[in-house]
Amino acid sequence: MDSLKIDDYLKQIMIYEQLINEIDVGIHVINEAGKTIIYNEKMMEIESLSKEEVLEKDFLDVFLFEEGQRSTLLDALHSKKEIRNVKQTYFTNKGKEINTINHTFPVYRNGAVMGAVEIAKDVTKLEQLIRQQQAEKSRGTRFTFDSLIGKSPVMTEVIENAKRATRTLSSVLIVGETGTGKELFAQSIHNGSDRQQAPFISQNCAAMPETLIEGLLFGTKKGAFTGAAERPGLFEQAEGGTLLLDEINSLSPLLQAKLLRAIQEKSIRRIGDTVDRKVNVRILSTINEDPVEAIAANRLRKDLYYRLGVVSLFIPPLRERREDILLLADHFIHKYNVIFQMEVKGLDEDVAELFLQYDWPGNVRELEHVIEGAMNLLIGEERISWIHLPYHFRHRTQLTPPNHPLPALQEEHAYQARPLKDYLAEAEKLYIQKALERHHGHITNTAQELGLSRQTLQYRMKRLNVAGRKG
Repeated sequence: MDSLKIDDYLKQIMIYEQLINEIDVGIHVINEAGKTIIYNEKMMEIESLSKEEVLEKDFLDVFLFEEGQRSTLLDALHSKKEIRNVKQTYFTNKGKEINTINHTFPVYRNGAVMGAVEIAKDVTKLEQLIRQQQAEKSRGTRFTFDSLIGKSPVMTEVIENAKRATRTLSSVLIVGETGTGKELFAQSIHNGSDRQQAPFISQNCAAMPETLIEGLLFGTKKGAFTGAAERPGLFEQAEGGTLLLDEINSLSPLLQAKLLRAIQEKSIRRIGDTVDRKVNVRILSTINEDPVEAIAANRLRKDLYYRLGVVSLFIPPLRERREDILLLADHFIHKYNVIFQMEVKGLDEDVAELFLQYDWPGNVRELEHVIEGAMNLLIGEERISWIHLPYHFRHRTQLTPPNHPLPALQEEHAYQARPLKDYLAEAEKLYIQKALERHHGHITNTAQELGLSRQTLQYRMKRLNVAGRKG
């Protein structure tokens, strides 16, 4: 082959590689020995694997299938038959679950099968959304012990104690600051118990005025007061199941006394009625302050505390389990990737450091809201950076990203009134310029550092009128 033909051949190869990497479906090709020979960028994105981890590797060394399930790619190779529009669920050797719809067919050369090609459309996010919706429709609960995220010793211990509490019918008092996930524990206990098929009824005691909460809990008899109807209360509605009373310390002392009697006698009397009704309900309750302090301040009756707290679970605040912060952040990024149809990879190192320094007064709920707010501000970026964090969070932390100062606006003498969007544009421009300088104007390397795709960085450079060289 002369040099001109070789040059043409190489050009064709380059065009071919660019083509398979630009199309929006996964392409996976194996040879007759079952080893991967072609693996495009979309397939890398779907499976979160690099080419180095897949190319020239035996297919079954990289991908796993549940018992009774087979690979459509290997089936097409061995059966020598085309397989169209087949849904497949499998796992990478890193444990990631993948759901795809595949069109797979063998490839022939001189009449013999030389390999197989699979064209895959990713439906993983759709499957996850369907499962989430099904779980939310199920018995009013959607959380189990698998929903509890944490590897810290304090969190591991409280989860283990909660699992033990599923074996009995004793009342459980769940103590924790706002946002620590007390209802997640309550639902997990219910779903892990023998009552999981029975109702789970939850009521925030602080959400209703005292005049209404009594009728809501115990029910009403028709004619008990003007407009009163014959209506069962939450105790009756939860018959055979679990009743969660959230923020129990917000109930008045009088109502706490009536609640204590109902729990002790295992019976309730509707407002305006003269008949006691037996109830079979497990009581779970939550409190957002130290029970001892609540008793001392007369916000919680001591006798009710002893009745409710047969088992007491103390959920640690996030500041006391900092080793769980980044784990939770990854969990919420994954959650909102599914909901928003995004592909955010994680946090910048600077943001991760800020998260570890912050005390999180709103606990896990606050962390989730910060992640959700940040992801609403991403436009094609792969990682959450400091500039994406909600303004109120940045202002409250009074922290700026290390080694990346904002423009000279930080100096008092440089301050001048101007629209916030102009200042943020200047900050972004300076940030990108500094990164480009570190990489001598090389766009690809700069994009990698900033957690952006090459195309997103080029778009921002064009919008901000930032110069750079090709690369």
